[in-house]
Amino acid sequence: MPLTPGTTTQTASTESPLLVKAPFLPAFRLRRAVLIATGLATLIVSTACKREYTPAPISAQAAVKIRTVTVSGEARTGTEEAVGTVRARLRASVEAKVAGRIQELLVSPGQLVHKGDPVAVLDGREIRARLDSAQAVLEQATKDYNRTAKLNLDGAATAAEVDAVRARQRVAAAGVAEAEAMLEHTRVIAPFEGVITRKLADVGDLATPGRPLVEIEDPTQLRFEADLPEALVDGIKLGSTLSIRLSSSPELLKGVVSEIAPMAESASRTYLVKLSLPQSTSIRAGQFGRVGVPIGEIRVPHLPAATLVQRGQLEFVFVIDSGKAQLRLVRSGKRFDDQIEIISGLIPGEKVAADKLAELRDGQPVELVP
Repeated sequence: MPLTPGTTTQTASTESPLLVKAPFLPAFRLRRAVLIATGLATLIVSTACKREYTPAPISAQAAVKIRTVTVSGEARTGTEEAVGTVRARLRASVEAKVAGRIQELLVSPGQLVHKGDPVAVLDGREIRARLDSAQAVLEQATKDYNRTAKLNLDGAATAAEVDAVRARQRVAAAGVAEAEAMLEHTRVIAPFEGVITRKLADVGDLATPGRPLVEIEDPTQLRFEADLPEALVDGIKLGSTLSIRLSSSPELLKGVVSEIAPMAESASRTYLVKLSLPQSTSIRAGQFGRVGVPIGEIRVPHLPAATLVQRGQLEFVFVIDSGKAQLRLVRSGKRFDDQIEIISGLIPGEKVAADKLAELRDGQPVELVP
C-alpha cells in the first residue's frame, strides 16, 4: 500500500531502532555497518580475553670480583676539630721612617721582591736641604777648630777654648750623619725576600711613620694558626704532631706545634696555637682548614673514607651479605687520617665493598678476592 507522510507499517516497526532514528539512510547500508561494528567488537573482546602475558626473561647478572674491608670497632684516639687559617711565618708591614710625599711606588701585589729591593721613593727635598745646612755647619766648625788649635800652640788660646770648639765640631758632624740617614730613609726597602700581598698607599699619598705602605710575606715558610678553647689546649704540648685538613685539599697534613699562647684571649677565652707546616707548592697563605686535637680514646665503628658512596646529601655503603652487595644508608661522623666514623647504619664485624663501587648495584652478586 502506498505510504503517506506520518504513517508507518508493521514492517517498519520490526526493523532496528537505528532505522527509525535515521530514516534518511538506506536500509541495506545501515545493516552492513551494524554487522561490521558488531564483528569488530567481538573480535577485540575475544582477543583480549585469550591473550596470555609472558614476562621478559631476566638475564643473570655476572658476579663482580671485589675486595672487602671489615667494619672496625677497635678503640682509637678521639679528636675534636678546631678551625684555623694558614699564615706566613714571616710577614711584615713596610712603613716609612720619615714623613714625605710618595714619588714612586715600585711594587704591586703578587710581586716577588728580594731583601734590600726598593719598595717606594719619597720626596726628600726638605731632608736634602737639611743635609746641606748640616754640612755647612760642619765645615765652619772644622775651620774654627783648626784655627783655635793653632792659636793654642802659639799660646794665644786656652785648652778650654779648644775643647769647646772641638765639641761644636762633633755636634755638627752628628747633624750631618743624622741628615744623611734621613735622606737614605726616603728610599723604602724590603726587609726580607718575599711576596707583596697588599698595597696600602699610592703615588701622591703622604707617607708618615706608623702608616703601612705595603705588606710583605715569605711564602716559603707557612704555619697553621688556630684558636683553641680551654678544654682542648690542655691536650697538646710543644712538639706534638696534629693532623690538619685544608678545605682545598683532600689529603691530610701533619703540623708540629711550635707555639702556644701563655694567656687566653679575654673575649673568646681561647688560646692561639701555631703549627709548623711542611713545604708544599699547593699550600698558600690565607687558606681555611681544620686541625684535629686529641681528646682521649673512644670506641666507634669506622671505615676507610673511600668505601663511602655519595649520592647527593646521602651516604651509602655496599654491605656484603650471602654473596651479594646490599646497598645500605649510613651516617658518617668525624674524619681522622684516611678513616671515617660511622655513627649509624653499621656494626663492627660487617664486611663492606672496598673497590669497584661504580660497578656495583643493589643485589649485585659478588665474588670476594683477597
